[in-house]
Amino acid sequence: MKFSIARSELAEALSVTSKGMSARSTLPILSGVLFSSSEGLLTLQATDLEVSVRHSVPALIDEDGQVVIPGRLLSDIVRSLPEAAVSIETEGDNVLVRCQQSSFTMKTLNAADFPKFPEVSVDKKVAIPSDVMASMVRKVSKAVSRDETRAVLTGVLMVIDGAMVKMVATDSYRLAIDEVILDEPAGEEVEVVIPGRALDEATKIATGTGKVEVGVSDNQVVFDSGSTTFVARRIEGTFPNYRQLIPERSEDDTFIEIATEELASAVKRVSLLALHNSPLRLSVSVEDQTLSLSATTQDVGDASEDLMAKIEGKDVEIAFNHSFMSDGLASIGTEMLSLLIQGSMKPGLLRSGNGEDFRYLLMPVRLG
Repeated sequence: MKFSIARSELAEALSVTSKGMSARSTLPILSGVLFSSSEGLLTLQATDLEVSVRHSVPALIDEDGQVVIPGRLLSDIVRSLPEAAVSIETEGDNVLVRCQQSSFTMKTLNAADFPKFPEVSVDKKVAIPSDVMASMVRKVSKAVSRDETRAVLTGVLMVIDGAMVKMVATDSYRLAIDEVILDEPAGEEVEVVIPGRALDEATKIATGTGKVEVGVSDNQVVFDSGSTTFVARRIEGTFPNYRQLIPERSEDDTFIEIATEELASAVKRVSLLALHNSPLRLSVSVEDQTLSLSATTQDVGDASEDLMAKIEGKDVEIAFNHSFMSDGLASIGTEMLSLLIQGSMKPGLLRSGNGEDFRYLLMPVRLG
């Protein structure tokens, strides 16, 4: 096999493909990238057996063939090269990489051992604008659980019904929901739980490509965007009934409207004194129309800040994990937000304003 390609194009192709490469596998072949060529196209593949990525790019092909090259090492080499043509050629069990006066030789892996790319026969297919998908994933991904013992919580529930797209994630301590109405129907009705990491990586690959086609089969999800195909296993199991967790506002509740940036900045400042899992305390005064934030860490110090807000309902005190609170505020993309509090031991609900429908339910911390 022998081909030449611009350094920047090869670096971009490796960056995309590496999203599927295994970092900790006991199988050496999974740490490699499979290069194959046909009809002037260079195709790169990587997989960790959970996620598979295939990306094609034009190249000057002198000799067709297949070779598996250690992915991390090749990526490091390509990044270090000057902006010029890169020539890659196989010589027996080695591969020779040249660029101007630089030359590298590496041992290759057996292409026959590389897993076949999954050819998925999809049952349903939808198309979502890549910028919409990226925004939605960014907003809900922080609530995805990292606890592998409850596999379904390590995923994001994606629901598509006509022009409505909804994404939901929860780790049992917070729940994030983002809902968007597209300009036109996305396609068939879909409800699928996608691994959070896979959805995040697929979205990064698709950014700037216009639209992402999402295909769903019995056990896999396929993302097609431009010259890239990304395949991930779908998560089996029943996602929690999130609808019953979202509180409805009543007359006895405390309802706060405040500028998003003002609250986010104050939370960030006060949280500097919320060390060692100390909670962030919120005290609401309806008469004064103030929301007071405070945090105390034993033997270190304390911080407090008062904010003016539009408040309805009754006085209340509640405490939250400051990091979870900051995550929710960072996901709200509107100038104003609302905070619904039903009591000191009931979840608080952050909601974006100005027509966007992002909701973030946050479990309280017991007040000491």
